[in-house]
Amino acid sequence: MKIAILSRDASLYSTSRLREAAEQRGHEVQVVDYLRCYMNITSSRPHVVYHGSDLMDVDAIIPRIGASNTFYGTAVVRQFEMMGVFTPNRSQAISRSRDKLRSMQILAAKGIGLPITGFGHSIKDIEGLLEVIGGPPVVVKMLEGTQGIGVVLADTPAAARSVIEAFRGLDVNILVQEFVKEAEGADIRAFVVGNRVVAAMKRQGAPGEFRSNLHRGGKATKIKLTPKERSTAVRAAAILGLKVAGVDILRSRRGPVVLEVNSSPGLEGIERTTEIDVADSIIAYIERSVGGADKKSETASPY
Repeated sequence: MKIAILSRDASLYSTSRLREAAEQRGHEVQVVDYLRCYMNITSSRPHVVYHGSDLMDVDAIIPRIGASNTFYGTAVVRQFEMMGVFTPNRSQAISRSRDKLRSMQILAAKGIGLPITGFGHSIKDIEGLLEVIGGPPVVVKMLEGTQGIGVVLADTPAAARSVIEAFRGLDVNILVQEFVKEAEGADIRAFVVGNRVVAAMKRQGAPGEFRSNLHRGGKATKIKLTPKERSTAVRAAAILGLKVAGVDILRSRRGPVVLEVNSSPGLEGIERTTEIDVADSIIAYIERSVGGADKKSETASPY
């Protein structure tokens, strides 16, 4: 096969591992900076141009679309879809997952366990919003934040009001969620490929830090998931239409609750922690899918 990895930087760990895994399995691989692609949207003859050459003979793409480039990146993915090129994560699924509010609404409608979550606009409704959540402590999250940036723990009503007023004063959209104390600053990253979890790790926040992101000093260890956690991760990815996804889960008293579903999950932390060749699993899934029933399918919610 000819595979194009849509990535801004060929030297990134995830990109280089995917390229290595594909080449080891005998495929021809090209890393394509999707921001340097431009598109011809001619009727019945859509194509993508990169460095002046048409990318017409690609069998599959692997989107590695950065959060700050979602609009243009998904447009490029969609153009490849119009050309009949296979992608494990379709443009609509990537867009769903990037919109935290939309993805949580979709998951909630399908019965996926979530932290109790509120969303509001006016600062006049802060008390009512906090009451919906069950009162402080609460976690206030920017909808556009990544890697733990724009996530604040508010322990008291006064602190929650202050944080919410500050964000809304800057016209920043936020979610307000219950603080799952029993998680003890840890979450689980379940890496889903196709219809199964291929690797999982527990991420523990640094001392005094409620956020477990590895970018913020968190530590990762290999973990065995419960059947409920495994099925929750697979269902959450499938509902959003993602065939490659990192599903972040908290262990709560009422069972696993999903924090986020990531459409471009990093490979470095999960591979080094678990010693599992996740990149090879992704390429193997693409091999099974190209030319098969999955090539044209969109099995997620229409929202």
